[in-house]
Amino acid sequence: MTDPAHDLSRTALRHAGVRCAVLCVLSTTGTAAGLLLPAVLGRTLDLLLAGAPAAGWVARAAALVLLLALLDAGASVLAGTVDARATAWLRGRVTAHVLALGPRAVTRFGAGDLVARLVGNAAQAGTGPAAFAALLAACAGPLGGVVALGVVDPWLAAVFLAGAPVLAVLLRAFTRDTSACVAEYQREQGRIASALAEAVDGRRTIAAAGLQDRETARVLRPLPALGRAGHRMWRVQGRAAAQAVTVGPLLQLAVVAVAGFLLSRHRISVGEVLAASRYAVLATGVGVLVGQLAALTRARTSARRLAEVTAYPAPAHGTRPLPPGPGRLELRGVTAHRGGRAVLDGVDLTVPGGTVLALVGRSGTGKSLLAALTGRLADPDAGEVLLDGVPLPALPHDELRRAVTYAFARPALLGTTVEDTIAFGLTTPSPAEVRSAARRARADAYIRRLPDGGATRLTDSPRSGGEAQRLGLARAFAHPGRLLILDDALSSLDTVTEHHITESLLAPGPGPTRLIVAHRAATASRADTVAWLDGGRVRALGTHAELWRDPEYRALFGTLVAEEAAR
Repeated sequence: MTDPAHDLSRTALRHAGVRCAVLCVLSTTGTAAGLLLPAVLGRTLDLLLAGAPAAGWVARAAALVLLLALLDAGASVLAGTVDARATAWLRGRVTAHVLALGPRAVTRFGAGDLVARLVGNAAQAGTGPAAFAALLAACAGPLGGVVALGVVDPWLAAVFLAGAPVLAVLLRAFTRDTSACVAEYQREQGRIASALAEAVDGRRTIAAAGLQDRETARVLRPLPALGRAGHRMWRVQGRAAAQAVTVGPLLQLAVVAVAGFLLSRHRISVGEVLAASRYAVLATGVGVLVGQLAALTRARTSARRLAEVTAYPAPAHGTRPLPPGPGRLELRGVTAHRGGRAVLDGVDLTVPGGTVLALVGRSGTGKSLLAALTGRLADPDAGEVLLDGVPLPALPHDELRRAVTYAFARPALLGTTVEDTIAFGLTTPSPAEVRSAARRARADAYIRRLPDGGATRLTDSPRSGGEAQRLGLARAFAHPGRLLILDDALSSLDTVTEHHITESLLAPGPGPTRLIVAHRAATASRADTVAWLDGGRVRALGTHAELWRDPEYRALFGTLVAEEAAR
């Protein structure tokens, strides 16, 4: 079974492509030049001690130093480019998957945690390709140092190799411990981000209730655990560096001691002793490896968090075309669980094409969940939803989204200008259609008051909750489909505006099938049919006048008004 994190990292590495290969070549060439330098310096020293001409070797040493500086500068610039490209690709890949998941992504991971993964973890994972290339070059240094020691004298390489297993054990332990504490650190970061996103979303409620201090404490509750994970991460790296500082110099001293002995036996020259001492430093370059391994481990751990998102399956779409029809909606045995309980349990419901169905029920009875299922913003755990006889999963994505239109209580207004947000969708309505939709949603008066009318930038268009709802409704009206779903989309409107919009929305005559989550008796009274949800099922189905005879139904609207006021 493949590792999703490994696959994502490998794909990012392939995406870096030629740049990553060039970076690897530059880094390895720099390592090779670094390996040549001790030999050149040693030869230069021998010539100087012998009184022989050494100008050529001095020039070679100077050229190598200059080459090392140029290669290091080029590698640094290229590493930044590779990091940026890999990060951009990862963010694009994960963002596309999050958008394909739709509301499921927030339900599964939380908005704040998703932002933390897309911003922080993607940037960290994006350093993976460059870190991998740098690690290859870092490994070439010690390996080349050992080979060079063997070229000077095999005994020097043998002395070093005798202590090499200790270095290998240290590096393996460091990699394992670093991976664990980095994963813990990133999890705590995600918890803080999720809590912060929730607090920002509910900022008005928090301020009105005077709970700022309590919410601050809640958001920062994981901070001690984050601090412990961070301290543990630095302790692991510090311990590895300290062990490297202890073991490395001992090996270097052993190599220099043996080199001195060989010099006393006239087996090597003074210059070769100098070269051997430098090669011993390169061969014990655990400090460099520790840094590169730490960077690569952080990148892999971050990629694992991104892979958790991309591995979460996006809804599959079919290829079956939607036949001509009035927008008949059917729910057959629909069951949906949330938080370990069945919010909807075996719901059967049929909405004839072109009619208006109002969904009513107390908070928590599944109205919004049913609205999400009917437009396939969520999938049921059992049962099926059909539009004009076709199960929603069998429809192509674009055809489904053109057929079903939503308006929400708190719409996300996307686009550059006000006109853009109304026109936002798979199809592009004409300017006349945009203006007509704005009038129908009673948003035209608000738009006329803006400095540049519909061409005003959204960022320069302050608006109340009701004005935002009107723009969301205008967007829904500008993209007519077979099924129009209003999920509490009238809750922030004053009664007069709601009356006018409802009159337009529920006017008799041909039109889409309309499903409205209703909180007011006036809205339910204008619907063709009312579905009363209670206990996960449809408790009653009929006209508002028929259901009004039930005292519990009448009492329901008093509860809904109180819940709406509390929001």
